[in-house]
Amino acid sequence: MKLRIACLLYVLFFTASIKAAALWLRYPVISPDGSQIAFTYKGRIYIVSAHGGGGGFARPVTSGESYASCPVWSPDSKTLAYASDRYGNFDIFTVPASGGVPTRITANSAQETPFAFSNDGRSIYFGATISDPAQSALFPKSYMEELYRVSVRGGRYERVLATPAQWICLSDDGKSFLYQDRKGGENEWRKHHTSSVTRDIWNYDVASGKHTRLTTWEGEDRNPRYSPDNRSVYFLSERSGSFNVWNMPVDNPSETRQVTFFKTHPVRFLSISRDGTLCFGYNGEIYTMSGSSSPRKFDVKITPDGPTDKYARLPVKEGHDATVSPDGKQIAFVSRGEIFVTSAAYNTTRRITTTAEAENDPDFASDNRTLAYASERDGYWNIYTATIVRDEDPDFPNATIVEEKPLFEAGKTDRTCPQYSPDGKELAFVEERCRLMVLNLASGKIRRITDSERSYSTDGSMDYAWSPDGKWFALSYTGNRHHPYSDIGLVSAQGGPIHNITNTGYFDRQPVWSPDGNAILFSSDRYGLRSHASWGSLHDVMAVFLNRRAYEIAQMNEEEYAFYKESEKRSAKDSDPNDSEKESDSPKDIIVELDGIEERIVRLTPFSGNLRGYTLDKKGEHLYYSMSYGAAYDIWQLNLRSRENKVLHKGQGGALAWDERMETLFSFGRGMKKFKNGTGAAETVQPNGVLQLDRRAERAYMFDRICRQERERFYEESMHGVDWEAMCRNYERFLPHIGNDYDFAEMTSELLGELNVSHTGCRYSRPASDDDDATADLGLIFDFGYRGDGLLVAEVVAGAPFDKASSEVRAGDVVERIDGQEIPAGADFYPLLNHLAGQRTLVSLYRPSTGKRWDETVVPISQSALSKLLYKRWVKRRAADVERLSNGRLGYVHIESMGDASFRTVYADMLGRYNHCEGIVVDTRFNGGGRLHEDIEILLSGEKYLTQVIRGKEACDMPSRRWNKPSVMLTCEANYSNAHGTPWVYQYRKIGKVVGMPVPGTMTSVSWERLQNPALVFGIPVIGYRTAEGKYLENSQLEPDITVANTPEMVVCGRDEQLERAVKILIGLIDAQK
Repeated sequence: MKLRIACLLYVLFFTASIKAAALWLRYPVISPDGSQIAFTYKGRIYIVSAHGGGGGFARPVTSGESYASCPVWSPDSKTLAYASDRYGNFDIFTVPASGGVPTRITANSAQETPFAFSNDGRSIYFGATISDPAQSALFPKSYMEELYRVSVRGGRYERVLATPAQWICLSDDGKSFLYQDRKGGENEWRKHHTSSVTRDIWNYDVASGKHTRLTTWEGEDRNPRYSPDNRSVYFLSERSGSFNVWNMPVDNPSETRQVTFFKTHPVRFLSISRDGTLCFGYNGEIYTMSGSSSPRKFDVKITPDGPTDKYARLPVKEGHDATVSPDGKQIAFVSRGEIFVTSAAYNTTRRITTTAEAENDPDFASDNRTLAYASERDGYWNIYTATIVRDEDPDFPNATIVEEKPLFEAGKTDRTCPQYSPDGKELAFVEERCRLMVLNLASGKIRRITDSERSYSTDGSMDYAWSPDGKWFALSYTGNRHHPYSDIGLVSAQGGPIHNITNTGYFDRQPVWSPDGNAILFSSDRYGLRSHASWGSLHDVMAVFLNRRAYEIAQMNEEEYAFYKESEKRSAKDSDPNDSEKESDSPKDIIVELDGIEERIVRLTPFSGNLRGYTLDKKGEHLYYSMSYGAAYDIWQLNLRSRENKVLHKGQGGALAWDERMETLFSFGRGMKKFKNGTGAAETVQPNGVLQLDRRAERAYMFDRICRQERERFYEESMHGVDWEAMCRNYERFLPHIGNDYDFAEMTSELLGELNVSHTGCRYSRPASDDDDATADLGLIFDFGYRGDGLLVAEVVAGAPFDKASSEVRAGDVVERIDGQEIPAGADFYPLLNHLAGQRTLVSLYRPSTGKRWDETVVPISQSALSKLLYKRWVKRRAADVERLSNGRLGYVHIESMGDASFRTVYADMLGRYNHCEGIVVDTRFNGGGRLHEDIEILLSGEKYLTQVIRGKEACDMPSRRWNKPSVMLTCEANYSNAHGTPWVYQYRKIGKVVGMPVPGTMTSVSWERLQNPALVFGIPVIGYRTAEGKYLENSQLEPDITVANTPEMVVCGRDEQLERAVKILIGLIDAQK
């Protein structure tokens, strides 16, 4: 009977699936003969008749668990090339259009995307970031890919262009091709923006090597396709407000005309057949268009090969948001958005919640049998409790029945971050993401503790803690309109004003009460290594004492404290001899003396570091804290009187918590650990749970969460005028057609792209596997024009494996074999380097000039390690250019990112090696952002006011820690975020000239939120930056004082025209001031 029901359900599913047209059909491309359309659906390549044959049913040409996309047709319409992640990265494969076994064409672990077949069908053009020419001056950034060609049989790659050239279209005679450029790293699904980073269409002449820019409109022009007669070009453009098909004559590109007139959503993925039939995607569906007829939509039907999105059974071995029960016997935690509880003594683990939605912030009640947590259901966060029903069940891990109920009626109010009071009679929570509230569990009455005036965070969290006597809250908040910096506040548990007890311009946060309630510990970066950005500072554990008596006792040395204890014992005996040894179980009322409280702030830790968790022992005599000094987090113990400081547990650090009796210390970091009395040997707590995951339901929730988080947290309340609810409803209908995380990320990126804002989109990072390909690198730049056996060395990269005193390798040598395997002419050598990073490797070499042959053993490096070396190489070459062009008069620095490490490098170079120079070239090109605009402004805006003189010798100009001489700043289209804000401030403050290309208006601050599927991250621009005139910097392009482009022909030959112009400008300025 069960089998018959299952079969019936499958038939119903199958029937329903084939009746409705499929949606979210991506990357459609019509065959050259116009008979078929290939496209991607749920990670597979399908083909459907372009003439409506077969009832609109599509057939798959790829199968399996790997993801396939971006199909392109061979000229004879018989073969498809496509990208697949079968080996962990996207490689190029081919497959017969009639079906068959796919053939792998490329084997480098770079991401490779096919663009076109050659006109003779013998090779495939594709884009990938593999290797620039040795002489190129192009910045080595991963998104600045090269254009390659490879035989349909595989083999050695031929580099066609060393500058980005995407979605090329070859002319019929093969003498030229069209392409769209790429200038920066902005999310490719962003819409409606007009800025310098948007794509343009170019023509490349193969014989002369000349690049001709065909479009100059300030917005997006993409996806060029020649008309059948090659006399005009079809392309996609947002000139009408949304992407549509446009056309322009080859001999007069300025005479554009609109071909399609879609509204609201973008036209994507343009292709054309030899008979002139256009094919493209619009709002998840496929259209064709011939001549002057209207676009025709295809109702594509796909026969499922079985139920998709099967339930996944995932092991649960770890989690986050861990909290220990008062009795220390249970640990609650969150994994994949669900609440679990594990035994602290055994690995018995129980799943408490079974929802697709997210739960977080679990907190145990004092009875150890009730758990409170927040859950986002029906569009809003609410507080729920889970309670063990049967008295016979000892704890949650062994509970047979757990009853869940909401603490508040469902409504349109967010309630998060629950915390039980110490006596368990009340529950604190955060309302509407900004107010601290308390619920009396007996009466049901709610009282407000704080208002929203000083709360700037919109993520729904709040850093607060009950006092041991339940009469106060300590919290982290922005006390003096100085966000994002924070203070520690103290507020009555009955509500009232927040008392700022630290009043600092630093980051003071994470309040933790001492066991007796007389002090509050907190984290602060006021004494640590000061970061020159918003993050990266080193922190200390601090303490603020709430009354003078507690402070004075804490300040006693060991001898003074011993006298004090004896005195206390005598006083106790004199008052009541029978009570001298008794201790009350209930906490004493905390005495708060606000007068002079800032004078009672003490630094506890002797050295600043990366701080994770901290707590005092029961008597308040020892501080336990998790600190990292560049490596793993260790648990340290500090005797607060003797100041003895030692590591107790190496590599075991994390968030720290005691059980109620303070007999067992728990650490939640890399796994869960417990330590008897804090000093005992580490015992591992290993959860052993199972999560049955409904992927479709989880995706539906994650989609809702993205929509809601953007609505609630977007920096500008009107959301740039977008009808956000309507957009979300439109994209929501694609969810049943999303079967993998690649498509989910792309679909939600299309949705987020409607906001026309930087710092958003959704990213999917495929979980790594040991089976994935990983191409290592020898640190040699090869000559891609070499056609003989082996690999011709063009350059040995400095700092790479062959850059050793013992190595003889130099430019002009040939690598003949790797680990004994020969490299014949035309053969693909990348498979020989697979998984060799960190492995001793034998390389056989030949020097044609002398006939010498020899072997060397090296350890290849990873691609990421090579990227760092290539960046250093690029900076050294630019610095050498500036020295040569200025005859040593100017210095050069490049700000890699707007972070602390970059600032320190720039500071060291400017006021060190270049301090003698007359001026400095400050290069911000290809900087991805951070927060350094204030520091850079101060550094570069110095004006000399004194000179230090020692016995007639001028020793130093003042200010000595600022640049007091002229400067110039370089920018380009790839500058992003704070790399927009920094040159904006530089120009606004009239510090110097800005030279280069316009910078897109991308100055917002982002909250990158990781979804409960940890492989998915999306961005929310939560902070905007507004000028005195009331205009936001976002979408306000910065125009340089002198506009200079680096032309493709020159940059690959080593010419940096922007740098050359900057040097000329600055030298002229300096000479004019003499």
